[in-house]
Amino acid sequence: MTENKKLLVIINPISGVGKQKTIEAVLESHLNHNLFDYEIRYTEYAPHATTIAEEACLSKRYDAIIAVGGDGSVNDVAAGIRAAKSDVALGIIPCGSGNGLARHLRIPLSPKKAMDVINNFYSEKIDTISINGNTCASIAGIGFDALVAHKFSTTQTRGLQAYTEVILSEYPFYKPSVYRLNIDGKEMERKALFISFANSNQFGYNTVVAPSASLNDGLIDVCIVELIPLIHMPIIAHLVLAHKFDLSQHVEIIKAKSIKVYNNDYEWVNLDGEAVKMGKEIDIKINNKKLNIICPHGKEK
Repeated sequence: MTENKKLLVIINPISGVGKQKTIEAVLESHLNHNLFDYEIRYTEYAPHATTIAEEACLSKRYDAIIAVGGDGSVNDVAAGIRAAKSDVALGIIPCGSGNGLARHLRIPLSPKKAMDVINNFYSEKIDTISINGNTCASIAGIGFDALVAHKFSTTQTRGLQAYTEVILSEYPFYKPSVYRLNIDGKEMERKALFISFANSNQFGYNTVVAPSASLNDGLIDVCIVELIPLIHMPIIAHLVLAHKFDLSQHVEIIKAKSIKVYNNDYEWVNLDGEAVKMGKEIDIKINNKKLNIICPHGKEK
């Protein structure tokens, strides 16, 4: 008789919009108990999931670690798996606000349907990004992007409406910076509202900023966005929702393996939705197919 696979389920109890509160019941009702045994751990502080995941991988007791939460929680678990240099699979039950990586992978946002993906237990290797030694599974950014993430982290409410309110309150007063960059050895300067470093195609909420980004092509999509006049915003919104943001005259996308930013004067970086202070010099590189992730079979990554 084949032994059941062992899952460690890491739950962020304060993530996103509250769906994680039902996960224990969903695990009991929808996980295939003929195939899987599981344990649950709840995080107690922001990067706690990284420590839990790393220790779990090093214990060699688990076949997969399931992240229950938003993009920040998923990235924390991914960082722990990468720190352990482990092939343990990462599963996602999206319970955050944006859920960008889950959306890119077409993992259902319903916990019950996401559990079906876990039950199938199909996995693929995807890329990750390193930013000053920090793991990024989905997307990172500097400039206005990082400012919004920082301000959003101080609000008491979650969700798209709260995120939009931060954008609208800050945008009229934000002044773009001139960034000095080295992209795959080529020096350049760009005046930008924000620069995103995309492994997946979106921030979340289906706001697709790098439509051709792939999770397994060994490349980062560097998305350089100029200040957008308010009069052009309806057009930009349409392009984002139509997955055609790269067609805007205000957007330049360069595919690269390594990037250096010499003057991130604001010092904050948006790391999968979480604001992280990293300093003025930023070193970014791709790690090709270093993370094993549970996902729907046959979906383009």
